[in-house]
Amino acid sequence: MSEPSIFFFEVNERQGVFHRRAFLLGGLTGVGLLALGGRLAQLQLVEAQRYQKLSAGNQFNYRLVPPPRGLILDRNGVSLASNRPNFRLMINKDKGLDAEAVLDDLTKLVPIDGTRRARVLRDLERAPRKAPVVVMEDLSWEEFSRVNIRAPELPNVTADMGEVRVYPFGGAFAHVIGYVAKVSDRDLEAAKKDPTQDQELLHHPGFRIGKQGVEKAFDIELRGRTGATKTEVDAQGRVVRLDPAGDIPPTAGKAVRLTLDADIQNRALEVMGDESGAIVVMDCRTGDLLCMVSAPSFDANRFVRGLSGPEYKALAEYERKPLLDKAMTGVFPPGSTFKPTVSLAALAAGINPEVRIFCGGSWYYGGRTWRCYKPGGHGSQNMHDAIKNSCDIYFYQTSLKVGPTAIANAARAMGFGQIFDIGIPGQKKGLVPDPEWKKRAFKKNPANQIWFPGETPSYGIGQGALTVNALQLAVMTARLANAKKALNPRLVKSVGDVEQPSGADVPDLPFSPEHLAYVRGGMAAVANDVTGTAYRNSQLGLGDIQMAGKTGTAQVRSYDKGVSRKSDDVRWRLKDHNLFVAFAPYDDPRYAVSVIIEHGGMGGATAGAPRAREVMRVALLKDPEIRARIERPAPLPEAPVEDIMEGAAPEDPVEEAPPPEPGPPPPGTPTGGL
Repeated sequence: MSEPSIFFFEVNERQGVFHRRAFLLGGLTGVGLLALGGRLAQLQLVEAQRYQKLSAGNQFNYRLVPPPRGLILDRNGVSLASNRPNFRLMINKDKGLDAEAVLDDLTKLVPIDGTRRARVLRDLERAPRKAPVVVMEDLSWEEFSRVNIRAPELPNVTADMGEVRVYPFGGAFAHVIGYVAKVSDRDLEAAKKDPTQDQELLHHPGFRIGKQGVEKAFDIELRGRTGATKTEVDAQGRVVRLDPAGDIPPTAGKAVRLTLDADIQNRALEVMGDESGAIVVMDCRTGDLLCMVSAPSFDANRFVRGLSGPEYKALAEYERKPLLDKAMTGVFPPGSTFKPTVSLAALAAGINPEVRIFCGGSWYYGGRTWRCYKPGGHGSQNMHDAIKNSCDIYFYQTSLKVGPTAIANAARAMGFGQIFDIGIPGQKKGLVPDPEWKKRAFKKNPANQIWFPGETPSYGIGQGALTVNALQLAVMTARLANAKKALNPRLVKSVGDVEQPSGADVPDLPFSPEHLAYVRGGMAAVANDVTGTAYRNSQLGLGDIQMAGKTGTAQVRSYDKGVSRKSDDVRWRLKDHNLFVAFAPYDDPRYAVSVIIEHGGMGGATAGAPRAREVMRVALLKDPEIRARIERPAPLPEAPVEDIMEGAAPEDPVEEAPPPEPGPPPPGTPTGGL
């Protein structure tokens, strides 16, 4: 039998081997315990706060609170867009939610019709998990109370109070301010490409996004910063109780102050009545826009809640187009309101304004008979008379002397064919035609690339291819009234108390003061000379304050020989456009106004001038300096110098014969009696 390879001869030797194994295992155990202790120390000491937050996150949850949207104010601080409380009923989408059963329970507490029920089910299907979906808004206090009392019995149902946008003046500012509405799928797609957008806020049911006008242009500034409410939840994520001490208050958006005046804006919409068109009022000294009305308008509050399909269709298909902003987007031929600009072009070209042109009611040129609106003609006319009487024959012939290029240059200098930076989108710059434009416009038709001489006479009276908007007409009138600066319009006065640049920080006009004064004199005669085209409807009735203006009629169709332009029996869409521009006071211009009455009929004095007068009166009466001038008593007339002075001592008495005794009264003379 072989001997073992390891043989202990002594017990102590075997004990030594045992001790080495024990030390080895003990060391390994000690290292493990040390590592475990270190890890425990790391978890409980070093990372205690982190895990405490994770634990609190399982116990508590933060629900996003949209911030109050910033206010939109007029120049005097009057609120044009604000917020009001809104009681909402929402369902939180969660795993295992039986939406049909929840809606059945809610129907017992609040009225939910079939259309609303289908909409809620569709929104729940599309919404991400744990996202709230609005069932109803603007709940009454009784409905809100009923839901809250039954809240413990209604899983995933929340009734809370939020805020909703409100527009106190309804449609008066609808086109300028715009409106807010729910975030659409198109908005969400666009926001995915923008890293500055808060995706969670965009999915919140109480959040609204700006859709038009100031609300859209300054949407980010008006949004503010979101907040949150702290709630304790169970293992299923359901709310157990609220923890107001941990709430994060939201920060309201910045206030946007406009240059508009609520009184002038409301009066402008009022005088428009059922007509379609626009009224713009501009300060002749600063460029501030005091009024921008487009009519007919719409109630922006209806868009906040959401229009039904038939409601939107009715607005979109109405022939007077209430959804179109006619102050900036609608473009029209300016008609005779363009004649002051043609006059400036003629004066700049060296035309003598005192040279007279005979108007006999018609003028033959280029194989055509060009007619004046006055059948019998105006007789001999200089430039002053032609502006006052709006003589077409004078401007037909004068425009041929000046040429289309000079007229186009003057038009652009007065603000036509431009888009102004007023802070909101939607402007159309219209068209100022010239020979270069024809070359670009008719690239595919070389025969029409030439500017034909027969196109110039129509150009000279504001017809042809020329189109403008009401804002440009107001700018032209304000620049002419200012007689120095090429004013730019300003709509936004300040954003978050930060003043915006003035419209008066601009270069001078490229016209001499003498030429501007001459044209202004012609416009003063339009409104104040008894033979002027707008005399009857341009009297302000404010003491010695006078308004200078210019009437205009823009054709929308051709008139065959013998066809009357009177629009009494003509369909609305075939009537001429009716225009009027004016500024006041004439001797110290403060405000300029432009009025366009779409299909308002022939003669700017019939529809445009009366409305301009009423709006101008409000603007003047609101001006403290002008009002003081109006209320200042007129100076007394000088008394004629007479030999007899009142209060002087009588002459000394003189001796003379007594007067003869009176005879008996003639027969039939009545006598006094008791």
